[in-house]
Amino acid sequence: MDKRQLGRSSLRVAPLCFGGNVFGWTADKETSFSLLDAFVAARFNFIDTADVYSRWAPGHEGGESEAIIGEWLASRKNRAKVVIATKVGSEMGPGMKGLAKARIREAVEASLRRLQTDYIDLYQSHYDDPETSVEETLETYSQLIGEGKVRVLGASNFTGERLEESLAASAKFGFARYETLQPEYNLCERERFEREFAPICAREEIGVIPYFSLAAGFLTGKYRSEADLQGRARAARAGRYLNERGYRILEALDAVAGELGATPAQVAIAWLMARPTIAAPIASATSLDQLEDLLRATQLTLPPEMIAKLDAASG
Repeated sequence: MDKRQLGRSSLRVAPLCFGGNVFGWTADKETSFSLLDAFVAARFNFIDTADVYSRWAPGHEGGESEAIIGEWLASRKNRAKVVIATKVGSEMGPGMKGLAKARIREAVEASLRRLQTDYIDLYQSHYDDPETSVEETLETYSQLIGEGKVRVLGASNFTGERLEESLAASAKFGFARYETLQPEYNLCERERFEREFAPICAREEIGVIPYFSLAAGFLTGKYRSEADLQGRARAARAGRYLNERGYRILEALDAVAGELGATPAQVAIAWLMARPTIAAPIASATSLDQLEDLLRATQLTLPPEMIAKLDAASG
């Protein structure tokens, strides 16, 4: 199994990250446990979640995903075998938002309790907090690392300017720095990452763990017309790609998948894995069949001419 390093940190992960947003939401506890068991049995080790998952669902308060992962870790007694990433910064209730010292301190203890662990491998700023200085945030994180509660830091949904500001502050004051970036990046969403973030990540050796790797399911090929979107609560985002460019991307995916005996989803993930600076694309699954499809993507090697075909179609 290919192992990749998260930025300049010592954390090494398999080339695919399981997106834990589904745990406790579209995957109940029993299903979540079976998915996590299968993921680890296949020798993968990287699981991503956030304190806010799945606060958006009716009757949920946030923390549902972390709690299920925590129960699974406790029952399987395999904490040392997996890399757990979670996030702070999203709103968890009135006054419970952002990256100020008090909020981070409160949030990390809550995440540790739910995850039933005494350390978090990768702790990420979910969203930037323009009302808090990067120095305050990074100093707090550095203290948590010193206390053994956090191992490595990551950023998500930042601007390139704010990421640069954070890296400069770490260098100037000796704070721990962001070693990973979690941006939206896939065959349908290329322009912003490649223009704004890719040069920074390459220069600073930051590991990239992109979310929406399958463009909200569009790159699986299951949404090819407006009719395919009907009755699917999560399909609205995929609908934005039903245009000339989106159909061109699907045509290229179908062609490459046909040549390799693969699925469009596998090819889309393999394309990401072949990009410079990508440590591990994030993808979710709610069934064992879906998970198997994703894991097979890590066995694909796209020839240069097929990468060029996908680049041209999505450019």
